[in-house]
Amino acid sequence: MTSKFENVEVDKQAVILNTALKEFADKGYEQASTNQIVKEAGIGKGMLFYYFTSKKKLYAYLIDYCLEILEKEYLEQVDYSHTDLFERLKVISKVKWAFLLKHPEVINFISALFVTNPDQLETGLNNRFLAMQEKWASVLYENIDFTLFRDDIDSKKAFELVQWSLRGYEENLKCRLQDQVISEIDYERYFEEFFEYVDVLKTAFYQ
Repeated sequence: MTSKFENVEVDKQAVILNTALKEFADKGYEQASTNQIVKEAGIGKGMLFYYFTSKKKLYAYLIDYCLEILEKEYLEQVDYSHTDLFERLKVISKVKWAFLLKHPEVINFISALFVTNPDQLETGLNNRFLAMQEKWASVLYENIDFTLFRDDIDSKKAFELVQWSLRGYEENLKCRLQDQVISEIDYERYFEEFFEYVDVLKTAFYQ
């Protein structure tokens, strides 16, 4: 945290951060209003810029804040010992759901970032965001038990088809979420939908 902002009371920090996260998630970087943030947070505009100096610095701080929480309380909490690919996908989704319930504004902000891919990211933050995505993609598929795939198909090719299917679902979901107000999204419905697709893939490719 910035040295100025870290001296603010923890409860007040949370109010300011959650208010700013919601504003940026719902309206995007360009349309987000610092006037609305200070109004909802109950602080003066001068105080907000005393902490962060500019809208861009505030936005960059929120990205850094979210990535740190995401890494510590989501990515590091997943149990990667499951060698069954489809069970691992379900376990990951359950951890993500628990994270969403605990940090709804964080997941909404990251979802908006994921959907819009804004150009406002500073080079360092953009590199960190991309590195986290690459790391996530890497650990997601580590130590998978290929013997669980059907004997009458090429397990490597089946595995690639699963990956392509998930990427396709991801892109489709991006398109469906693009015009929605992020904070009003019914995530539970999408988790249930994802589980259904995972079950279809498992039926198609496993013994």
